[in-house]
Amino acid sequence: MWWQRLTRPAPSALPRTLKIHLSPGVGKGPTELAAFDAALMNAGVANYNLLRLSSVVPPNATIVRARHQTQPDDHGRRLYVVMSLMRQSGVGRPAHAGIGWVQQANNGPGLFVELHDADRDRLEADLHATLNAMRAYRDIDFGPVHTQIASTTCTRQPMCALVVAVFACEPW
Repeated sequence: MWWQRLTRPAPSALPRTLKIHLSPGVGKGPTELAAFDAALMNAGVANYNLLRLSSVVPPNATIVRARHQTQPDDHGRRLYVVMSLMRQSGVGRPAHAGIGWVQQANNGPGLFVELHDADRDRLEADLHATLNAMRAYRDIDFGPVHTQIASTTCTRQPMCALVVAVFACEPW
């Protein structure tokens, strides 16, 4: 019957594991936008339509510090990401972008935060403070705070630092 098509299929006996690839990148270019594109290239995610997600890590996810593996036919596909970026065009000025996360043991649920700052130590402290507050709101022990930070300093051309957490790639 037609209503049977509207019901959810029974879950499989084994839960699907989602691999979230965490990749930093830096780039420079004649404009801040060109620097951003170069940083996307450096991180391995330049030829996608990026769809930004909020900060929730689903259960059965494994976070790995590795580039997303681009496939030859991926050009223009949707890429679901959590992303932190900072562009900088002031000569001698730094740019730091970071993602912090917490996750329950055994690939349980978790949280991401994405921040940027001109001061790396303040960025690291803010990532920890934000995640500690988010854990406290939920009264859940998500385990220790982890961070990934990309850093650069503007020389003659604009620079961009970014970190992306890639959840999934889909065709249109």
